[in-house]
Amino acid sequence: MTNSSSIYFFTLSGFSATVNYKFTICSLTLLCYFLIVVVNLCIILTIILDTHLHEPMYVILCNLCANGLYGTSAFYPKFVFDLLSDNQTISYVGCFLQVFAIYSYATIDFSVLALMAYDRYVAICRPLEYHSIMSLQKTAMLIALAWLVPLSCEVMVITLTSKLKLCGSRIDKLFCENWSIVKLACSSNAANDIIGLIIVTFYCAHVVFIFCTYVQLVKSALKSKDVMRKFTQTCIPHLLCLLNVTAALLFDVMYSRYGSASMPQSLRNFMAVQFLLVPPILNPLIYGLILSKIRYRILTLLMIAGQRMKFGKKIF
Repeated sequence: MTNSSSIYFFTLSGFSATVNYKFTICSLTLLCYFLIVVVNLCIILTIILDTHLHEPMYVILCNLCANGLYGTSAFYPKFVFDLLSDNQTISYVGCFLQVFAIYSYATIDFSVLALMAYDRYVAICRPLEYHSIMSLQKTAMLIALAWLVPLSCEVMVITLTSKLKLCGSRIDKLFCENWSIVKLACSSNAANDIIGLIIVTFYCAHVVFIFCTYVQLVKSALKSKDVMRKFTQTCIPHLLCLLNVTAALLFDVMYSRYGSASMPQSLRNFMAVQFLLVPPILNPLIYGLILSKIRYRILTLLMIAGQRMKFGKKIF
């Protein structure tokens, strides 16, 4: 990855608003990251360890939580390091790696949520065909696509951006972001704008697909009390997660494209990290609290762990 502008480091200027509160923010950040790791790992391990949860819906949920860990790992460790450092810089290559990880995480979230909506549509609207349509092989293929397509899109974006000649190295955020790098370009960035618009449209189509799917789900749910109960138990958490992710990403897109320099830096920082803060915590909590199978299994595992700890104390 080379660049004719010979920029080797970027400066992250968003930390100017954290100088007086860096230890408080650092403590809260570590607590938040710890919570993200614990709640997501709790859901992942519960699904892996319980064979009764080896169903398409729970396997897809496991991927949603794994993606949350993947995306946040590209932000939180570096963010804590920068908070405690006097010089908030990131290498040229490191910046592009962070862009790749964070924004592929965001698009994978939409792909997995779209897959989850399709799974619920088949389960509720075509229950007799569910096991043939959502077979283990087809589910694995769809999950692979939900990861590979966003990763490929981000590779294309990163490749285009890395070819730009840059006339600056100051990024007005807490982390590297593709649009912030593109704005530093000395030359035309029309190709980046076109590809970016195509990708945004593609993922907006995911939201439209999910909306259309839920129109069909609601129609089916209104016909039967049993279907309505199934819809409430399995689809409400999915809708909450979708609204959660969409709202958080909307904040980031609006800020990146149309954010005003007159807006307080602390508010801009909060808007920028919304999608790295709220969805990774709320998504597993929503599913863990609402889905009875997962909630029951987690409580069972906690009780077993507690009994083993008591038994161990008696031995020693």
